[in-house]
Amino acid sequence: MHDISLITTIAFGLTAALIFGLGAKRLGLSPIVGYLLAGIAVGPYTPGFVGDVGLAMQLAEIGVILLMFGVGLHFHVGDLMSVRSIALPGALGQSLAATLCGLGVALAAGWTWNAGLVLGIAISVASTVVLIRVLMDAGLMESTEGRVAVGWLLVEDILTVLVLVLLPFLALKEGGGTQSAGDILLSIGIALGKLVGLGAIMLVAGARFVPWLLLRVAKLRSRELFTLAVLVMAMAVATAGYLAFGASMALGAFLAGMVVGQSKVSHQAAADALPMRDAFAVLFFVSVGMLFDWRVVLQEPGLVLGTLLVVLVVKPAAALLIVIARRHTVKTGLVVAGGLAQIGEFSFIVAEAAKKLGILPGAGHNAIVAAAIVSISINPWLFRRLLAAEARLDRFPRLRGWLQRRAAGRGMRANLDESRTPGFRPEVILVGYGPVGRSVEHRVAELGLSHIVIDLNVDTVVALQAGGKHALFGDATHAEILSEAGVRHASYLVVTLPDSATAFAIINAARAQNPGIKTLVRARYLNESDLLEQAGPDAVCYDEAEAATALSILLRAHARGDGHGRGRPKPKSNAEDDNLPAS
Repeated sequence: MHDISLITTIAFGLTAALIFGLGAKRLGLSPIVGYLLAGIAVGPYTPGFVGDVGLAMQLAEIGVILLMFGVGLHFHVGDLMSVRSIALPGALGQSLAATLCGLGVALAAGWTWNAGLVLGIAISVASTVVLIRVLMDAGLMESTEGRVAVGWLLVEDILTVLVLVLLPFLALKEGGGTQSAGDILLSIGIALGKLVGLGAIMLVAGARFVPWLLLRVAKLRSRELFTLAVLVMAMAVATAGYLAFGASMALGAFLAGMVVGQSKVSHQAAADALPMRDAFAVLFFVSVGMLFDWRVVLQEPGLVLGTLLVVLVVKPAAALLIVIARRHTVKTGLVVAGGLAQIGEFSFIVAEAAKKLGILPGAGHNAIVAAAIVSISINPWLFRRLLAAEARLDRFPRLRGWLQRRAAGRGMRANLDESRTPGFRPEVILVGYGPVGRSVEHRVAELGLSHIVIDLNVDTVVALQAGGKHALFGDATHAEILSEAGVRHASYLVVTLPDSATAFAIINAARAQNPGIKTLVRARYLNESDLLEQAGPDAVCYDEAEAATALSILLRAHARGDGHGRGRPKPKSNAEDDNLPAS
């Protein structure tokens, strides 16, 4: 009989992942928890079917490549630069705190310092999948706080890529001694030189060739060939980087994703890579679970508990303190703290690489998996509790004032710098300067309407002021902020924030000072209409409804083109779709 161990490993692994993933979802947990439990079920440490661990690890390597390819594909320097003042020092500071505490836990368990460093580094980085999920569930993905959290995690991802490059130099010699300082520095220099060479080839030569190739393949109109081309970019570059430059496959895949992201067909590449990435990512989590020896929880409970304390206490506390120290709001600190109080895919990538190099003992890998299962399971609950804590701070005005004083101080300086010509009365008050707010502000400026922006991101306010625009830092639900913005004389209030409860409060605060002001509000879902109707806005733009309307218009326009759906709609002018009513 021929060997079908690969087929059985994939079949049983994916089947178990589906069953446990569905169960986790029904319980309100992340499906990642189900995938890890599925791996435990088909692993060698539980009764029943046992998958081929060696084959599972090779499949997991493909999952790592596609995960890192996806990270590179969606990496945009602009996203990071917009929150660099908090994301960069925040991620560095939190990673340092978690790494040092993880080192302390490892030393207390009797490990070597380099094994402790790996443990600390592995548990310092959070899961992108889990973070984005909780932000979307809370409606904060496009908020200032959400952008800070995503930028923060993006810096952590970049740090992890650098760690994977330098990880081999923490490995022990075969004889048991560590490398000398000179040897380590020389090896690091050679490795960094190879890394620079690989990066130069990919970002200079590859940036020209890869987008050109993908565009040519796309013009052939063959979905299969285009998908194959994307897969080749991810796999071939990762393998070539590993064989020719000694770089990790994860790093090569990351660089390949960055290059493909520069192509005009990058969105289609992302869409085609997503199903492959998701399928192999499931196998990656299953393989991690297969290597988890649940007995470590009974044998070394102190190690597991210490790891959990770093993830659930040290990381959130460090994030909150750093955000407050950097003069941002308490809400931003709570969102970042709650969203990053977990570990996930990158933690496993670092742990697997360190285990292969003989740096991290098996107990460390098991402790990381145990901490991931627990932290991912409770993260949505913890996130909601931390957000609710902000409202409860109102009962303790002194504590809230102490926490907010640095952010308020910086915001007050920004508001003092807000220079206006005598008698300036904005016709439009625009609340929120995210992607939607920027587009609206651009249209308002084109119409020649005087306006002022209110935003809770001090960096955004300072940047707008530096560009000669009027902007205020503050919470628009507070009457004094609206008063300072000139709400009494304004004709329009435009709220671009997606949270309906916040919009409700802003409308009421504005109408108390200017009953005749016209209010234009954005909301995400149609089922939020009941709450908004109580505030009585003049117009509401529902993301859900606008998408359906736009698609219907496009379909009708295409259908009218030649009667068979191959026509092209006539593009609308700016005056047709974005003009505000005249004041």
